[in-house]
Amino acid sequence: MKLMVSLAATFAMLTGSAMAADLPVKAKAPPAPAFEPWDVAFGGGIVSDYLFRGVTQSAHKPSVAAYFEPRFNVNKDLQLYVGTSAESISFPNRAAAEVDIYGGIRPTVGMFAFDLGLWGYLYPGGQCFGSLGTTLQGNCAAFDQGLDFGTPPGGLPINGNFAKKNASFYEAYGKVTITVNDQWSVGFNEYYSPNFLNLGAWGDYASVTAKWTAPSTTFGSSGVGLYVSGEFGRQWFGTSDAFYGTTIGTAFGGPFPNGIPEPSYYTWNIGVGFTYKVFTLDLRYSDTNLSKGNCNAFTSDYTTTSSSPGFVTAINPGNGITAFGSNWCGAAGIARLSADLTAMTNLK
Repeated sequence: MKLMVSLAATFAMLTGSAMAADLPVKAKAPPAPAFEPWDVAFGGGIVSDYLFRGVTQSAHKPSVAAYFEPRFNVNKDLQLYVGTSAESISFPNRAAAEVDIYGGIRPTVGMFAFDLGLWGYLYPGGQCFGSLGTTLQGNCAAFDQGLDFGTPPGGLPINGNFAKKNASFYEAYGKVTITVNDQWSVGFNEYYSPNFLNLGAWGDYASVTAKWTAPSTTFGSSGVGLYVSGEFGRQWFGTSDAFYGTTIGTAFGGPFPNGIPEPSYYTWNIGVGFTYKVFTLDLRYSDTNLSKGNCNAFTSDYTTTSSSPGFVTAINPGNGITAFGSNWCGAAGIARLSADLTAMTNLK
C-alpha cells in the first residue's frame, strides 16, 4: 500500500511539473523610459510672404526662417525654454533680417497648456530716413537715430515716408491652449509692448485661435495629416513720438506734431495644413481692416508709388490734397513649407 501511494505521488509530481512547463510564461513589462529633462527643438522654413498680425514684413516677397530652442522639462507638466530665430525681411529702414530672442515657461494643467514669456524682436542693419533736420518730425539726430539717409526734401525715395534706424522692441506674452479632445483645440493669446517697433507707442495684441485636426486615418496609412485653423485678433496702439508726427491738418483731423495716434486694427486668418513626418505645408488667407492710407502711416511702406486723394486720413495727410497708400496690410494668400524637429524624437 505504501508503494502504491509513493508511485501515485511521484506520478502527480512529474505530470504536474510537465503541465506547469507547458503554461505560457508571462513576459516581464519593459522598463519605463527614462525621463529626459533636456530637449532641443529646431527647424526652418520658406514662406511666400512673411506676415506678422496681418501686415507683411517682407514687402509681399518670399522669406526664409530658422529657429533653435533648448528646453528643460522640470517634470511632464512644466517646461522652461529659451530660443532664437531669424527671418529675412524687407523693412523701410533697409534692415534685412529679423533676429528674435525669447524665453519663458510652459506649465500644463489638465487640458490647459499655458505659455508665459518675453520675446525680443531685433532688426540689425537699419538706416534712418528722416527730414534731413528741417523739422522735429523725422529728425534722425534729435531721436538718436544716427545719420539721415533721407532723399531731399526728406524721407524715403518717392513717397517721403520717415523710418527710424532702430525698430527693435520686446513684448511680454501669455497664451493658453485648451485641448478639447483629439481633434479640437482653442487658444487665447495676449501680447504687450511698451514701445512697439520703437514707434514711441505702446502696443497690445489679443487674439483667439481655433484648430481642428483630422483623424489620423483620413489619408489611410500614408502618414499624411490634415488640419484647419484660424485666428481673429485685435491690435491696439497708443500715440507715437514726434518723429512720426504730422504738420498738416485734414478734414478728418490733425495735425499731430507731437505724434500720431497709431491706427488700431482687426486682423484675421484661416488656412489648411498638411503634415508628413517633420514637414508641414500650410496654405492660408490673411487680412486686416486697415485702410491703405492708415497702413501707409503705420508701416512707412517704402515700396508704394500709389497716390490718391482717397488715401488721405487724419494720420496720413500727404500734402493735404493727395497722399500715398500702402497694400502692406491688405488681403494676402500665403504658402509656407516648414520642417520642425526635436532632438529627443528625431535624433535618437
